Amino acid sequence: MDAANSSVVGSSVPIGGGLQPPDVNDLGQDVNGLPKTPSQSILNEKHVIRGAGKEAINEFLDTHKAFEVIRTSGKVVVFDVRISVQLAFYALVEHDMQAAPLWDTSIREFVGLMTVTDFISILRRYSQTSIPISDLASKSIADIITAPPEMGKLKHDIFDAADVSATLGQCCRLMHAKGVDFLPVILPSDARVLACITYTTILEYLVTHFREQRRLFDDSIYDLNIGTYENIVTVKAEQPLRDVLSVIESRGLSAVPVVDDAGVVVNVYSASDITFLATATDADSAVSNLSLSLGSILSQQRSDVSTHDRLYTCSRNSTLQSVFEIFASVKFNRLICVNEEGRCNGIMSARDLVSYFVG
Repeated sequence: MDAANSSVVGSSVPIGGGLQPPDVNDLGQDVNGLPKTPSQSILNEKHVIRGAGKEAINEFLDTHKAFEVIRTSGKVVVFDVRISVQLAFYALVEHDMQAAPLWDTSIREFVGLMTVTDFISILRRYSQTSIPISDLASKSIADIITAPPEMGKLKHDIFDAADVSATLGQCCRLMHAKGVDFLPVILPSDARVLACITYTTILEYLVTHFREQRRLFDDSIYDLNIGTYENIVTVKAEQPLRDVLSVIESRGLSAVPVVDDAGVVVNVYSASDITFLATATDADSAVSNLSLSLGSILSQQRSDVSTHDRLYTCSRNSTLQSVFEIFASVKFNRLICVNEEGRCNGIMSARDLVSYFVG
């Protein structure tokens, strides 16, 4: 990592001289009036430091506005709900975008968002019915919105948005409260959507501009409970893609680690991966690709580009400081935690990281 990113969050200057063993004469008393032990004092200092870290990040987020994270060269694609859902998906792919706001001309309002993951889910649901998959090509986005839930639905079926003058803290809390991954930023004067931001967007701005001289982030992500460390779902390369997508949807996951027969992490599969669609010639071949093994799909992924969904690993004992530094370097959507043998023992996403501070 280069020097510019090596102190993205924090520096070598510890708060209060660091966690030095306290003088037994200065420990004070506990709630029962008994002398405090050194371990109690250290725990109290840890609590204070963690609180100071959260306060520092929240202060930063609450003093910067949504418009500051919007790229000047960015673009937004908006779909009229009357267009074909299949056409909308290919437009997302062509413009290299993960989500687009939906506009209903009949009521002159935005009514939600469509994501790449939505289309994958809808395609999989249709493939499980007796309805010819070619019928999906004639379905409009409006048809999907009003279809029975068992045929697949949009995750962002309500248009939650932030004013361009909203603080980043307000944006994070809104996404956290609504359980969404994309947040449109609008210009109130004419309801124009300027961008769709994500947790990764905000983290990228944070690690670029936030500076802190105190050492506030030296606890491990495991000790801070940032991420998931129990009931972790993994898959194997020989499993059919159809089954992997079913597991992802039923468990509400955004990705799953891929492991070998020894349980060692070898890759990660994201719910928004479109490889099986990009290699299809039509809707029928896309459905056929669902029966391919996950390993076959992974082998067809492009290796000449770097994405936020690539496999990046860390230890669950990694400090929060080091995780910030990893993000500054690779802009991950998630980190897979592995032990010394390379087996998965945790997953931490950009969403988990932001939620720790604002949740």
